[in-house]
Amino acid sequence: MQNLSYWERETFLKDIDVLIIGSGIVGLSAALHLKEKSPSLNIVIAERGTFPSGASTKNAGFSCFGSVSELLDDLEEQSEDFVLGILEKRWLGLQRLQERVGRQNMHYFQHGNYEVFKASDQILFETCRSNIEQLNQKLRPIIGINDTFSINNSAMERFGFGGVEHLIWNKAEGQIHTGKMMQSLLKLAQEQNIKILNGLAIKDVQENGATVEVITNQDWSLQAKKVLVATNGFANKLFPELAVRPARNQVLITKPIAGLPIQGCFHYHKGYVYFRNIDNRILLGGARHLDLEGETTDEFGFSTTIQNYLTEFLNTTILPHQKVEIDYWWSGIMGIGTAKKPLVQKLSDHVAIAVRMGGMGIAIGSLIGEEGAALLGL
Repeated sequence: MQNLSYWERETFLKDIDVLIIGSGIVGLSAALHLKEKSPSLNIVIAERGTFPSGASTKNAGFSCFGSVSELLDDLEEQSEDFVLGILEKRWLGLQRLQERVGRQNMHYFQHGNYEVFKASDQILFETCRSNIEQLNQKLRPIIGINDTFSINNSAMERFGFGGVEHLIWNKAEGQIHTGKMMQSLLKLAQEQNIKILNGLAIKDVQENGATVEVITNQDWSLQAKKVLVATNGFANKLFPELAVRPARNQVLITKPIAGLPIQGCFHYHKGYVYFRNIDNRILLGGARHLDLEGETTDEFGFSTTIQNYLTEFLNTTILPHQKVEIDYWWSGIMGIGTAKKPLVQKLSDHVAIAVRMGGMGIAIGSLIGEEGAALLGL
């Protein structure tokens, strides 16, 4: 092993039972699940970033249950059973996350969500309104909530939006502090003696008889009995043939706003645009629909087109009567595919993948991590 001392090999990289690539919500959930079943396993997580660097700490802090227009859009592409099955996974995944981390530890509040419709969205709104009753009937036995969706235009006055004509209320959505969520998961991993090696990017995974050889960007060679790839939008860097591609989302956050009237989570345009309050600020992101091809990238960064759109949306729709300053921007990378379904499968007897969260990682990441761990057969 190039540039590794005897102490490093013996202490950190010896006798690895499971190497997990990626320390996001999926990778950590997989590691914790394995340790809960088999405490003696030596589990090492390789993370290329200082923090979990794809989407787990870069998102907007929604629980990702889904809005009416988003669900109807999904139903145009997939069968009803498929879409409802994914919704059930979202709901069960959120329950599993709460069980493991605790609501207070990640500031999870199921305060609900408003879907926003402007005058130009009247046709879309009418379509959504006509489907609310049917969606509520389908969801009731799955999540146990009566009337998940409802029209709530009376709330518009207190928010002071510009050009908004209708609101659809969603009881099942929630806010979450994903930094605190990941901090809690990392703490649980440390308590279980799960080693997390930050700054360790993996460039190749090779079968080697009864073990797997993993090559890092430093050209170190690690040996593990089993490997789980949980890198979501970056998975095709290791396995180009996988049906998963990266998708970038850009996010802004304002400086603190005195007397901010907006409380809660909000979606617009089939879930492509989203905003919420946090610490007397507005967090706003998305608009990937403006340039789907250009945002199919694993490069962190920004697009002027999308930044301009989000800035205008902030100033004309969210806070039209108030001067507001943007504090800073960031971007995150999701994993998507032609089907809005996670990709969880064995690639061999020793290697499995759990990727392609489709922007639903907060909701489904806990379950998908456990499913991926189960494929390792330990």
